[in-house]
Amino acid sequence: MRAMVFEGVGRPLRLVERPTPKPAAREVLIRVVACGVCRTDLHVVEGDLKAPKLPLILGHEIVGQVESLGKGVEGLSVGQRVGVPWLGASCAHCAYCRRGEENLCDEARFTGYQIDGGYAEYTVADHRYCFPLPDNYDDLHAAPLLCAGLIGYRSYRMAGEAQRLGLYGFGAAAHIIAQVAVQHGREVYAFTRPGDEEAQAFSRTLGVQWAGGSDQVAPVELDAAVIFAPVGALVPAALKGVHKGGKVVCAGIHMSDIPTFAYDLLWGERTICSVANLTRQDGIEFMRVAGEVSITTAVQPYSLEQANEALEALRLGQVKGAAVLRME
Repeated sequence: MRAMVFEGVGRPLRLVERPTPKPAAREVLIRVVACGVCRTDLHVVEGDLKAPKLPLILGHEIVGQVESLGKGVEGLSVGQRVGVPWLGASCAHCAYCRRGEENLCDEARFTGYQIDGGYAEYTVADHRYCFPLPDNYDDLHAAPLLCAGLIGYRSYRMAGEAQRLGLYGFGAAAHIIAQVAVQHGREVYAFTRPGDEEAQAFSRTLGVQWAGGSDQVAPVELDAAVIFAPVGALVPAALKGVHKGGKVVCAGIHMSDIPTFAYDLLWGERTICSVANLTRQDGIEFMRVAGEVSITTAVQPYSLEQANEALEALRLGQVKGAAVLRME
């Protein structure tokens, strides 16, 4: 098979040929059809996330077809279309796992970080972390659901019953969850990079109530805000925008340092929380939601060989929606 391999910080991904992997017990072999390019991939390449497996095949928004089954696989069949997310394994016996919080498991392993991912023609995955995909999305447009959608959904749930929801960083995750929130009857306020009028115009096509730069304040007090951009300075900005009792959800796996801010911004029982990965239950719930509501995933396709170009476009903020690698 062909694969784009990461060999260390400062080095571009390299196209190589490798033997097609074989599924071990409880694993399935998947022929990859599409794989989203996520900001987390960029954090791995740039060294923000330490100690990845090397050499490594990135990619954790995998859409593909089950080719063969390892021993002990249940609930999946050869030929079935599935998606593979960031969380790829957990211990199944610690207190977190027993509570259904396997996203917090100390022994959790992650696709495209400690487990080879989807920047390749084939991959293997634990069958417990493969989700059947709703039929109303083709392969290319289903890929962003596997991380941008899932992390966006978990963040959305953590924002509670917020009727006025602010989204900071209007990229892959925000453009998906904004549509879910709007269709659930909520008001969405989109914050983009200052001066990015194209992103603001794009957000308005999705039904948001208001769009502006992250250096601006929404015209109303917000019930909650979700920060998708990895910019610590947005935390005090978001706190300033939510009312007393409001919540700020930090959705990224990595964020620059949060600057000091006056206690007055936090006072009034405002809260700050982080989102860590996802659970299998999140996957089950969100795939059901994605099948019930109409989500238009905006994608920019790239070939497998163009993975470095896709990562660079993401780094420069040139991707509107989500970049997706399409296997020929």
